Amino acid sequence: MESFAFRVVISGKKYILRVNHQANGFEKDDFANRHFNAPALPVPEIEAIGLLDNGVAWCLSVQAPGVTLEDLPEAYLSVMTAPVAAVMEAMAVAPLQGMTGFGPFNAMGEGRYPSWNAYLESICNNEFYDWSTAGKRVPLRRVRPLQERLSQNIAGIPEVRQLVHGDFGSNNVLTDGHVITGVIDWSEAMVGDSLYDMANIFFWRTWLDCMEYQARYFETKPLDKTRLDCYQLRIGLEEVYQTAIAGDMDELDWALVRCEHIAGISH
Repeated sequence: MESFAFRVVISGKKYILRVNHQANGFEKDDFANRHFNAPALPVPEIEAIGLLDNGVAWCLSVQAPGVTLEDLPEAYLSVMTAPVAAVMEAMAVAPLQGMTGFGPFNAMGEGRYPSWNAYLESICNNEFYDWSTAGKRVPLRRVRPLQERLSQNIAGIPEVRQLVHGDFGSNNVLTDGHVITGVIDWSEAMVGDSLYDMANIFFWRTWLDCMEYQARYFETKPLDKTRLDCYQLRIGLEEVYQTAIAGDMDELDWALVRCEHIAGISH
């Protein structure tokens, strides 16, 4: 969605070449490979990152075999629920030595916020989000009650320090139909509560089949519904804001209704 991507073969070895206006996401992919790659959490190796003369960034990474969960035939989705859950467990215990702060971190592992709750609350703060501009496309009278509900729910959220992928569960997880072969695109990665990635799956379950299958799997396990609902609302408000800024009205309308459903607010 953000980069042009090409398959490249060099001396018989398969690579992915991506091109973007910025190198930040590529650098975070490199950070993730160097710090988190393990048999239980496969992160493709970054061979090189560079800039073209016009300032456009490029990244060459080793191609992981398989297809995304989003492209996987439905017959395989139930088979992959346990392997996906195992990868999420591996992320939850990934080493964070040398990393600081909470929320989205940069290519040096420095989080942007002083606490996890500060990140969660930031979506309600006009210093971090230009809601006045977003409000030209989304009715703020529907956003404000959602922000108020989120602020109320954050009060009981513990300060947890774990690895969060930030956009996990569909087109950023690769599989050969048996095992997970790669977790890609770490541009949204954060330090916080790993349950946030599960909340992402629950939020998008009505949009994507692969998320629905995964959500059903997790519903057979003990769940902290309070935290999950809080995180789903935070994810949804982020989506409402981003789609409003981008002018993606169809997804904006869906995300707003989804948030209201999660919050139990009728419109």
